[in-house]
Amino acid sequence: MTALTLAGAIVVGLTLGLFGGGGSILTVPLLIYLAGVPAKSAIAMSLFVVAVTSVVSAVSHARAGRIRWKTGLVFGVAGMAGAYGGGLIGPHLPAAVLMSAFALMMLATAIAMIRGRRTPGHATARKDLPILHVVVEGVVVGLVTGLVGAGGGFLVVPALVLLGGMPMSTAVATSLLVIAMKSFAGLAGYLQTVPVDWSIALPVTAAAVAGGLVGGWLAGRIDADRLRKGFGWFVLVMGGFVLIQQAPPELFHTMWGVAALVAGGVAVVAGIVCLLVCRRRGGPDLRTGHLNRT
Repeated sequence: MTALTLAGAIVVGLTLGLFGGGGSILTVPLLIYLAGVPAKSAIAMSLFVVAVTSVVSAVSHARAGRIRWKTGLVFGVAGMAGAYGGGLIGPHLPAAVLMSAFALMMLATAIAMIRGRRTPGHATARKDLPILHVVVEGVVVGLVTGLVGAGGGFLVVPALVLLGGMPMSTAVATSLLVIAMKSFAGLAGYLQTVPVDWSIALPVTAAAVAGGLVGGWLAGRIDADRLRKGFGWFVLVMGGFVLIQQAPPELFHTMWGVAALVAGGVAVVAGIVCLLVCRRRGGPDLRTGHLNRT
């Protein structure tokens, strides 16, 4: 264990406490590239770290009355089923496939964070929850969580806002309950075949819990929008790095291979930039096809 690894774990807890997600997005690369943990063990370990940190971070939100228990439990139970299935399937897939899927999830998460999501501050939860939709969303998000150890909070929070009509602060708090349930279920699936080095997992978890407590205290006291966007750009860079790491080594031995990687990277970055700025600059709205004048 290095001081840098523990410092990174504190950042993991901060993101969970502030945003209600993002823990595994950082935990898996942290364990692989700083602690030297194999990919599949890192995914299993990240599920434990995020589960425990989410439980502790949720306490302060629960005391403030921000958790919607009924919605969270329905979503969480459905997510647990999907996560357990993903945890059983994940160990049988090639590590390169899992890490590539994880990198793509990082890129998608980063774009969602940078673009943000305007939600009315006065929104309240609907009385009649669309239970079927909540269950389907829960299973799908849980499956992703179990497979690659990520995609929890930043998929759960938008779903809770759209399906439950929740304000962001309530969705963030409720997502911590969902994340904890799904992460423990995914971990149970992985532990069937993947070992966990507890001498690494426990100190990282302790550091993440400390960060989570600080993040919960800071929630609502800082400009979350700017912090979210800055974190999104960081995740975008990290996702690109992880994706490049999965490229076949032979590509780096030829000029054409390196050129293809560079060209592909430029194309991806250009597409992301276009996606992010076209709506701001009066470009077409990709969902409606109409010009955006804002």
